[in-house]
Amino acid sequence: MSSDGSTVLFQAVPPGQKFSTEEKRTLKGFVQLLSNRVVEGRSFVCLLTNDRQLRRLNRDFLGHDYATDVLSFQAADSHSLGELAISVERAAIQAVEFGHDRLEEIRILMLHGVLHLAGMDHEQDGGQMARAERKWRDAFGLPTTLITRSRSRRQPEIHLEAGL
Repeated sequence: MSSDGSTVLFQAVPPGQKFSTEEKRTLKGFVQLLSNRVVEGRSFVCLLTNDRQLRRLNRDFLGHDYATDVLSFQAADSHSLGELAISVERAAIQAVEFGHDRLEEIRILMLHGVLHLAGMDHEQDGGQMARAERKWRDAFGLPTTLITRSRSRRQPEIHLEAGL
């Protein structure tokens, strides 16, 4: 499938976290880059939304009643890889914590989520996903990856990898 089907949806983004036209263009371009280079033309949808929505998805699909930064939903069919949901509120907080801007953080979360959509699982793959994430981070000029950070902070990550 062509990456032309990959898209970014902006839904219920809090007023203080709204994206400029240029930021939207940048994020849409990064989704196309991920589609073309990382997952070889396979398409996916990335929802950028608020903590409330991530909390609801996390609760409804995983039984965890709290917001998280990124969730990955693998598709049940072969038409697309699936969907990502990212909290722009969590991304903003993490960007400050790790010393880079919000768009960089969102791109880190997108990369991490896409690797999960591609079938990788850093908790069970002996470092394969961490190596892939590091390779793509370097290729795209992104700061420290989510796997590296979570290991140093020793906090659990939540990712959903169930079919829709």
